[in-house]
Amino acid sequence: MLNGYQAYLQPIRSPETSKYDEDFNRSTLLTEKMKLRHLDGRIIELPTSLAAKVERVVSQLNSYGKVMVAFSGGIDSTLITYLAKLALDGNIIAVTARSPSLPVSELEEAKEIAMQIGVKHQIIDTNELEDPNYVSNPTNRCYFCKKELAEKLTELAKSSGYTIIDGTNAEDLLGHRPGAAALSEHHIGRPLAEAGMSKEEVREAAKLIGLSNYDKPSMPCLSSRVQYGQIITPEKLLRIEKSEMKIRALTGVRELRVRDHGNLARIEVGKTERQLFFDEHVLDEIAKSLKEFGYSYVALDLSGYKSGSMLGSSAVGDGKKR
Repeated sequence: MLNGYQAYLQPIRSPETSKYDEDFNRSTLLTEKMKLRHLDGRIIELPTSLAAKVERVVSQLNSYGKVMVAFSGGIDSTLITYLAKLALDGNIIAVTARSPSLPVSELEEAKEIAMQIGVKHQIIDTNELEDPNYVSNPTNRCYFCKKELAEKLTELAKSSGYTIIDGTNAEDLLGHRPGAAALSEHHIGRPLAEAGMSKEEVREAAKLIGLSNYDKPSMPCLSSRVQYGQIITPEKLLRIEKSEMKIRALTGVRELRVRDHGNLARIEVGKTERQLFFDEHVLDEIAKSLKEFGYSYVALDLSGYKSGSMLGSSAVGDGKKR
């Protein structure tokens, strides 16, 4: 009997089919309409347009044979890890990078999700804060972080025959994405992106399957909160992490960034969550706590959260605004 966290892709069979053959050739799934087994054991069917893309993802995973997933614990890497588990069973390992730029809570959540899916999970340490190119915090900072990650994954996979993949979706290749270039240089596979899956489709598939983090907001590394051109230090990353933990505890906000502008903390939250701050006591507690963490000034951005907002207001190395 399947346990609560196991799931297998299944073709739709007629009512006359007496018993599903557990030893079916998985490649036949690519030519038949598919069903999915929900994490709780129910059989579900994906909408036609979504099923076609999932089939393409599974087809590519099957072609790899063995995969190593760059697993952050976000919804994209969770979905690709789940689908790889379905397609390849035990021929998958999820690898999460531990560093000062990753909140401790995110690492713990990644461990929990890997356990739920039922895949082997390995933690490796990255040392981007030892790279002066990264620490100087240029606008292509992510390139240096992803470059080190790709190099470490490549070394780890070299003797084991694993193909390295990640959860990049089609939308992730748009806009300012220097990290994507580093991953491309190291030939990291992107099954979701290559199948044309958008972020919305990733969330839809994850919700139907029953993945617990299907609606989790994106959570880039803590360094993304530091104003470009300002040196990244462990102390800055720690005060950002502590600030966000405190604000979440006080307000229950889900989409949150504490932008670090030196001695100023600029708080961004989802537009529909700004109302959570309409309380003088809450505002006073936030200001008090963040000043204790090292900020001189604490401000709430009235425009709400905006992805990449640091690009429009960053002072880079030459002092110009970009």
